Amino acid sequence: MTAVFPFFRKKPNKTGDGIRQLGRDTFSFQFHITDACDQRCRHCYIYGDDGTKAPLTMPWDKLLEAVALCETFCEGMGMRPFFFLTGGDPLLHPDFWRLAEHLHRRKHSFAILGNPFHLTKTVCRRLKKLGCLRYQLSLDGLEETHDLLRKPGSYKETMEKIGMLKKSGLKTTVMTTVSSLNIDQIPALVDEVVAAGADHYAFARYCPSAKDGTNGLTPERYRELLYTCGKKFHELIEAGCQTSFGKKDHLWVLYDYENGRFTPPEDALPNVIYGGCHCGTQHLTLLPNGDVMACRRVPDSVLGNLFTHSLEQLWAGQLSQYRQLERFEKCSGCELLSWCRGCPAVAKCTNGSFYSPDPQCWKE
Repeated sequence: MTAVFPFFRKKPNKTGDGIRQLGRDTFSFQFHITDACDQRCRHCYIYGDDGTKAPLTMPWDKLLEAVALCETFCEGMGMRPFFFLTGGDPLLHPDFWRLAEHLHRRKHSFAILGNPFHLTKTVCRRLKKLGCLRYQLSLDGLEETHDLLRKPGSYKETMEKIGMLKKSGLKTTVMTTVSSLNIDQIPALVDEVVAAGADHYAFARYCPSAKDGTNGLTPERYRELLYTCGKKFHELIEAGCQTSFGKKDHLWVLYDYENGRFTPPEDALPNVIYGGCHCGTQHLTLLPNGDVMACRRVPDSVLGNLFTHSLEQLWAGQLSQYRQLERFEKCSGCELLSWCRGCPAVAKCTNGSFYSPDPQCWKE
């Protein structure tokens, strides 16, 4: 049986089993407009297993068509599109500014997931003027580790651009991809990010590639990180820290449950998705060639192509498999099923199945 959503209502429209979240009127698209990038990060989804891959870039006419198709889909859902422009580095797309101006004219909200290298004061001011809501940068450890994983000099560059973005009035988000290579540095990195003035910080786990097979984290070690950072976040907030801290990894639900901060409501309905992984619920990924993925972090999750398949049909059809709660091997018997489910992408990359147990879940 396919799960439904608590705060979603069914709508009798062309989306088939389209659903709408009450109190939330946006549907997000992670829009990879180009593969072009100045880095070759060790954990990159694009180049991680093939450093010789030629970058793809969506041409201007297809960008316009893609936006229009997303608009139509969201209209049928009774929602508004939100675009996370990314790549690669979206600023390297030859038509990036034309696209940003188009989204601005269409009154669509957008954010950028990118690199620091092409940010200037002029670029930041222009992004702000066109309505960019925030710019996400990555820091994957302290300086030596980050530069090893990404690009020499990129740590200092990122820290400098946090300040530049803020002076332009743009919100800054810093994300970390956690693995055994940097897990011991996360608490110290939090201090560095706070000192730099980032508006928001969060981390997620590395989804291992076929060549390494694991992110090197034991359940006990990852639980220790959440407990250490949970305490640190609380202390920083109590001290007046202006940085907000996100609980992007859904195992934070288990952390909150163990600490009495979350209890499943007694009136919760069975077979209903209240939270957890967004795969199949309120998010889609678009690649530069038009392929539609349930999640960029989940290998083999291509549902079809935006230009040859109907988003409405993909949503009601192939995407519904990701909403089948009873298929989760470990989670289906857990009281947190409707709120957590860990990270199915990490499970898929580690064990080969989206529904296999999260390898870092410590719950018995």
